Amino acid sequence: MKDKPVIYIISDSIGETAELVARAAASQFNGGSVDVRRVPYVNDPEEIPEIVEEAAAFHSFIAYTLVQPELREMLVKEAAKYNIITVDILTPMLDALIMFLGTSPKLEPGLVRKMDEEYFRKVEATEFAVKYDDGKDPRGILKADIVILGVSRTSKTPLSMYLANKQIKAANVPLVPEVAPPEEIFKLPPYKVVGLTIRPSSLNEIRRERLKTLGLTSDADYASMERILKELEYAESIMRKAGCSVIDVSNKAVEETASRVLEIYYRGVRNANVK
Repeated sequence: MKDKPVIYIISDSIGETAELVARAAASQFNGGSVDVRRVPYVNDPEEIPEIVEEAAAFHSFIAYTLVQPELREMLVKEAAKYNIITVDILTPMLDALIMFLGTSPKLEPGLVRKMDEEYFRKVEATEFAVKYDDGKDPRGILKADIVILGVSRTSKTPLSMYLANKQIKAANVPLVPEVAPPEEIFKLPPYKVVGLTIRPSSLNEIRRERLKTLGLTSDADYASMERILKELEYAESIMRKAGCSVIDVSNKAVEETASRVLEIYYRGVRNANVK
């Protein structure tokens, strides 16, 4: 029997929550004299007797976060055989929330971590969309989940940001007749490229309004129908060469366009995986 106290952390996930609580409590009792040993991802009741037997070889007690009732019951039963004190960190909070919310918990391990991972994926995708917005850096094209093509004022940037909220890394590339598009877009599988088009009259109206907000006259070449038709024709030729799907965004909300983009992307991913 070793003299130094040991706190065993047993969890059906990574065990960070229980360890933080245990260390915070131990700090009130000269926490440096206590060892903390984490045993993560315990999801099988048959694992528990061996873990408890190991803990019994030390001057120990067990703190645990186990959402499945059968795991908790097995742990308490096995610990009682060795007179080991157990501390259930999660259940009191679950019971209180059941009373407060009037609903049952999911009883799914690791949800906090999954939520954290989802948040960080959204942040990463948002940073990606900003970095590779409006063709700033063609190197982002081959790194992207989706590349959005389109002429000016077809909502490429809002669409990229909306997709980022869905954890999709989107780069967007403006198509201008005077500027050759990056060759990288032709190296991607078609499902990873989506073209945006729009009715000439709609684009004319949008661009005229844009010029007004900039304090410019609405008869500038940027908003002329001749220029718009030239740009749309050029963009169509590039999208045809890329072999990508094309979405008409005339009078469409960003959410509606994004839904179609995601459908194209995930269908393409599934087909690629089948092959």
